[in-house]
Order: sequence, then C-alpha cells, then structure tokens
Amino acid sequence: MIIYILTSVILVSLVSFVGVLFIALKEETLDKILNLLVGFACGALLGGGFLHLLPESVENLGEKSFILVIVAFLTFFILEKVFRWRHCHLGHCSTHSFAYLNLLGDGLHNFVDGAVIAAAFLTNISLGISTTLAVILHEIPQEIGDFSILLYGGIERKKALLFNFASAVTAIFGALAVYFFAGKISGLIPFLLPFAAGGFIYIAATDIIPELHKKEDLKQSILEFFLILLGISLMGVLKKL
Repeated sequence: MIIYILTSVILVSLVSFVGVLFIALKEETLDKILNLLVGFACGALLGGGFLHLLPESVENLGEKSFILVIVAFLTFFILEKVFRWRHCHLGHCSTHSFAYLNLLGDGLHNFVDGAVIAAAFLTNISLGISTTLAVILHEIPQEIGDFSILLYGGIERKKALLFNFASAVTAIFGALAVYFFAGKISGLIPFLLPFAAGGFIYIAATDIIPELHKKEDLKQSILEFFLILLGISLMGVLKKL
C-alpha cells in the first residue's frame, strides 16, 4: 500500500513543475503573460480557499472553521510584517514578502492533499486512485498560479521552480504522517484546512489585489477582472468534478 501512496503523492508533487512551460520565454513575453497570470492566480487562491478548503473544514469543525480562518489571516499579517522587516527595513525590497507567504500557505495545502490521498488509499485502492486524479486536476491551475506569484514577487525563474517544488513535496510528508500515525494525526488535518484557506484569502486580498490596482489601464483592469473570475470558476468546476 505504501508504494501506491508514495507513487501518487510524488506524481502530485511533480505537477509543480508546470512552471517549466514559462522558463524559456523571453523577458518581455513573460512580463506580459505574468500580468495576466497574476489575476488568474488571485482567482485560483480565492477559489481554493472558499470553494475547496473551507467547505471541507466546515464539515468537520462547523463554525470553528471561521474562527481559525481569522486566526490564520492575522497570523499571515504578522508573518508578512516580519518578512518585510527582515527584507525591506532599509528601504530596499527585491522580493515581495507575499511570495514567501504563498509558499507557506501552499505547503500547508499540499500537506493536507498528501494526507487525504493516503487516507483514501488506506480505505481502498480505487478511492485512492480517484482521489489522486482529483488532486492533480485542481493542482494544475493552483500550481500555475503559485509559480506566477513567485515570479511576480521577484524570485528568479529557476529558484521559483525549485521553491514551488519544495512546497509541493510537503504532500509526501502529509501522506507519510497519515500512513504511520493515522490515529494521532487524523484529528489535526481539519484544523490545517481553514488555516491554509485563511492564508490563501489573505494573500489574494491584501497582496495580489493591491498589486492589480497599481495598473489603471481600463482594458487591463477588465481583463484582470475576468481572469480572477476564470480562476474562481475553474476551481469551482474542479470541485464539482
């Protein structure tokens, strides 16, 4: 059974390399695409938080989920203050702090995905396979969004690819934790879901949307709006599937 679980979570982690599609692009072309992808990333984060993570958490924790979302929101606020102080207190900030915050939120999310896959396989193999396919489907737009956020945050392409993969690898740790400590860790997973959701909502609302507001071109703004809707809609469709 462990072979099935590890193979599945490794496949899920490799989805993070979808960013390699943008590695060879010229700088000017990448900048144009990046401006569009950031809007899509915002929608994917909001859709992932509100449509995927939060509903699952409410099923287990009820109203406590919303309290944990607020706790996560405030925690990410404090973390961003710390990142800004460490990297920007001299007036120079080469990397936006939200890039690091997104890695943290995505790491938690991927840890939960790995745990869910392992739990599904421990139930039966067919459920494990279908769960793996479902996770891969919703990870593709999520990882494209995550990679674009890292690039927009000032991290160079190869490092962004590596950081994104490192964040995805937490799925393996989540799977192993459930496989070896299912009785002890199963109660922790529902609390990680709203925390990751709060992180995604915080990044989208306080970091990415203000960045989008910096461009005042009407056509660009309309396009960004529809890309946000596209990101949300796609996560919603994947949730239904």
